[in-house]
Amino acid sequence: MEPIRREDSDDLFEAVVSQDSVMRWLATGRADSRSAAEAMCDGHVAHWTRHGYGDFAVRDAATHAFLGRVGLRNRARHGVDLGFALHPRAQGRGIAREAGRACLDLAFRRLSLPAVFAFVLPDNTASIAALRRLGAQADGTVQSSGLHCLRYRFDPAATAAAEPVGNDGCAGLQLVHAPGPGSPDDRATLRDGQSDPSGVNGLGLVWADKQHTLTAVSEGRPVASAGWLQRGVTFDGLPRRAAGLGGVLVHPAHRGRGIARTVISVAVEHARAAGAETMILLCRPDLVPLYTQLGWSRLSVPVTFQQPDGTRTSPLTTMIYDLADLPRPRVGVDLRGLPF
Repeated sequence: MEPIRREDSDDLFEAVVSQDSVMRWLATGRADSRSAAEAMCDGHVAHWTRHGYGDFAVRDAATHAFLGRVGLRNRARHGVDLGFALHPRAQGRGIAREAGRACLDLAFRRLSLPAVFAFVLPDNTASIAALRRLGAQADGTVQSSGLHCLRYRFDPAATAAAEPVGNDGCAGLQLVHAPGPGSPDDRATLRDGQSDPSGVNGLGLVWADKQHTLTAVSEGRPVASAGWLQRGVTFDGLPRRAAGLGGVLVHPAHRGRGIARTVISVAVEHARAAGAETMILLCRPDLVPLYTQLGWSRLSVPVTFQQPDGTRTSPLTTMIYDLADLPRPRVGVDLRGLPF
């Protein structure tokens, strides 16, 4: 298993896209052109860049023949889903189960995701059987890509026996989720002597302590972290269950590797699992392009929060990540407490 590359498009076409018996069960439906396979590969590569995890090309260990793709896909409205599409000659050999276990190992042991889902058409009995053998539990129904699908859910405890993945594309990175604001020693390590790596100390604000921390560890040392807290806020005076993201730090020696993107992506999934309808971030204007690439959007309405001397309007840019397809605020947002 290796992360799918653009160069895999011909193999993907031959093994998956050109196979009616495979494509009939996928959300994309029939797509029998090589250009469609190229577009799929481009999408897979973009997903890896955006989240740090994604779909793998599955090859025969002895012959290196391309057998299909299996992987984790982050869906903005549904969470992370496990999906697979294998050439007919690779079906019925336990390959989906073996590769699926590797993906679940990546999801739960390496990324510390809180849950993984799978979406399957009701008549796809073979995939349903494979999901159940992997430990999935039925979790209702959902509209996915315009289709009525059964939803299945994987939880960490149900996949504890999964075999470790060989090459999972994460270069030895381990994400660790813990309650509370995180270790002061870890934060000091990530600052690496910088007094204000986030560039917000000059604002003189008092910030809320985080309720959760996600730390990325490489070779036993922290290389990045992010924190968040759950709170009821108001959008245009109406209650909204929100999670505030903050404290995103990456050690200077590890910047530019996409680690922050993975940490942020996984933090969003923890907020989703905890019932948040929206995730909120206050950031410097120069960071807006980064978060926009990650699926966040900018708010143009005033955002207020509390400080020891009273209510303040945020001087920072507000970004949100919508988890429940709810209306955007048109008048203002009140964080109903200290800023995140």
